Parts: sequence; structure tokens; C-alpha cells
Amino acid sequence: MVKSFAPTTLAEALKLRKAHGLTLYTGGTDLMVEAKEDASYLFLHKIPELKEIKQDAQYIRFGAACTFSDLIDHPLTPKILKEACGQIAAPAIRNIGSIGGNIGNGSPKADSALIFMVTDSLVRLVCEDGERMLPLKEFYLGRKKLALRRDEIIAEVLIPRQNLDNYYYTKVGARNALAISRVAFAGILDVRDGVIRHCATAFGAVSDVILRPAEIDAMLTGKTLTQAKALRQDYLAAIDQVIVPIRGRVGVEYRKDVCLNLVRDFLDVNGI
Repeated sequence: MVKSFAPTTLAEALKLRKAHGLTLYTGGTDLMVEAKEDASYLFLHKIPELKEIKQDAQYIRFGAACTFSDLIDHPLTPKILKEACGQIAAPAIRNIGSIGGNIGNGSPKADSALIFMVTDSLVRLVCEDGERMLPLKEFYLGRKKLALRRDEIIAEVLIPRQNLDNYYYTKVGARNALAISRVAFAGILDVRDGVIRHCATAFGAVSDVILRPAEIDAMLTGKTLTQAKALRQDYLAAIDQVIVPIRGRVGVEYRKDVCLNLVRDFLDVNGI
């Protein structure tokens, strides 16, 4: 028998989630495509706490039920995230689709998840017994596989407030609008006094999960631009090794070439 609930408080939602193990539902833009006749849903769009956008000393905190349009319109949203959300589908989808759903769908093609990954964001997971924080990189276990327990709800996504200004973002699709990513790339480079203080890259629609090769990006961190230029070929060679696209509707060789070209351009525009 189908059960559907639409709580108005987080406490009520957590109680229902624990008792029934319901499928979490906010905008449903992904779930509606794969709707099952026997599915039972926990609708989260009426819970004010999950719609908040705020900041503290360390993080910008986005409620999981915030829509892409909410993020685009809010002054606290970093430009890199606004740009990615602005390229998601059409206005009707952006008005209803949520970041919690985009992350919770477990797809390596998720547009907002790519930005949360490259910014080393955290997810706050809550249940009746408490809460825990996980780096987004640890939240993804594989395609459609998440480190989400049966009684937990994604409550917030937390973006660190630093290293957000100098970014590079490109989404490659089959057309200019309403496109699902064939390849997506985001890069961040923080340079102060001629020294690279932080380097981060992420690749979407390549593997079973979004790739975030932090150990390779660390090759450039702490280096001057001159030193980074000397390491450019070693860095690209290391990236080449981790870009192993899974087979899909778009050719493996094409996607790998695009990824490497985007990384080269990211380095070029930053003088490396």
C-alpha cells in the first residue's frame, strides 16, 4: 500500500522516516522519471528549516530543500554555484528541483553536486538519534549509492567560505539548453602574493562518481606560478591517469580528450 506524508517540521519528518523508511521527495524532478507504483514518499518541501540559506564563521549553509532558483536569487550563493544552477534544465525545473535531490540522486552528472565537490563541501545528515557531517566525497559510494542510512535525511549542504572567487566552470552538453552533461569540469585556484594557496578540480559525467583528485591538485598547492609551470606536464600526466571514463552514450576517448583540454585551459587562463 502506498504511503505518502508531508510533514511541516523536521522532527515530524525524522520520526516518519525512521518508522516507515520512506523515499525522500522534494521537487521530484528526478524521481518522477523513475516513479514506481508501490513507492511511498516523504515530502520535504513544507519544512521551513530545510529551505534556509545562511552563513556562520566557516560555512555558507544551504537547506537541502532549497531549489536551484532559490540559490540563483540569494546573495550568499557563490558565483560558481549560481552559474552551475543557471545551466540546469529550464526555469520550470529550476523552480522545483532541489539541491538535496540533486545530491541524493547519486548521479555523477549532477550539476550542483560538481560544485559542492570542487569546493570540498559537507553534507549534514540528521536522524532522530542525532546528526553527522560527511565530506561530499565520502557521501558518494558509487552511482546511485550513498552513505545515507535508512533513517537519515539530508538536511544541509555546507560550502566552506574560502577559496570561492577565482573559479573555472564548463559544462559540455549536446545542445545549449536543457542538456545533461556529457562532461563537466570545475576548477578553483587561489593565488596570493604569487603563491598558489589552494588548487581544486572536479570532473562530472566521467566515472561512477564525480572525480575530485585532491592528491593531484596538491602538487600545485604551495608553489609559485613559476614552479607550477615547471610542474605542468607532470600534473597533466597525473590527471590523465585518473580520467578513465566509463562507457556510455558518448565515446570514452571523446570525454577523456575534453577533460584534458579543459584542464589545460584552466591552467592557461591562470598563467600556469
